[in-house]
Amino acid sequence: MRQVKIAPSILAYDLGNLRGAVDIATKGGADMVHLDVIDGQFAPNISFGAGTVKALRKSTDLKFDTHLMISQPRRYVQDFLDAGSDTVIFQAEVIDKADLDALYTIVNGFGKKMGLALKPETDLPKWAEDSLDRLNSILILTVNPGFSYQKMDTHQFPKIEKISKLVDERGLDIDIEIDGGIDAGNINEVAKRGGNAFVAGAAVYGQPDPVAAIARLKVNAKVARGAA
Repeated sequence: MRQVKIAPSILAYDLGNLRGAVDIATKGGADMVHLDVIDGQFAPNISFGAGTVKALRKSTDLKFDTHLMISQPRRYVQDFLDAGSDTVIFQAEVIDKADLDALYTIVNGFGKKMGLALKPETDLPKWAEDSLDRLNSILILTVNPGFSYQKMDTHQFPKIEKISKLVDERGLDIDIEIDGGIDAGNINEVAKRGGNAFVAGAAVYGQPDPVAAIARLKVNAKVARGAA
C-alpha cells in the first residue's frame, strides 16, 4: 500500500514569510513541502522562481515537491534541480513524449524524481501511460491551477480511481498525488479512491493551528486507507 503523505503548499501562506511556512510544515510532521511555481502563462498567476527554492532549501531537510506550472519546463528544469528540488512535476498539457524522455534524462541525471500533473479537463495521455515506469508521482489537480483556497471538484474522483487502479495493476511505486481543495473533511473520500499524497494549502495555513492541522489530515487519510 502506498504511504500516506502530506505536502503543505506554501503558496497559501504569507508570501513575505515563506520560511515560516516551511517551519510549520517541519514542526507539523509533513512529509514534504509543495512548491507551486507559476509563470503567468500556463496559469493566471505568478508565484516564485528557483532563487526562492534555493533560499528555502537551507531551512529544512524535508523533501521539496516542486510543481512547475510553466509553459517551458525544459528551459528551466535544471535551475530548480540545482536549487534543491527533490521531485519535479511537469504539466502534461505542455509536454509530449519527446519532452518527457528529455526531462527524465535530466532529472534522473541529478538522481531526483519526476512527476506528471493533469489539469481537471486532462486525461492521462497515452504516451504517459506507456512511460509510467519513468514517473514517481502523478498529480491530479482537483481545481483549476493558479490560486489557493478553491473548492475541490469532486467530478475528478473517477479519474483518481482510474489512475490509481492502473498504477496498482502494473505494480508500480507511484504516488497518486491530489492537489486542490483538500481539507480534513474530504481527505478521507479522496484517500478511499486511491489518493495517497495530499497537497494542502488552506487546510494547513488557513487554520488556527496549522501545525496540528497537518497531523489531523494525516490521521484522517490513514484511517480511510486502512493504514492507521
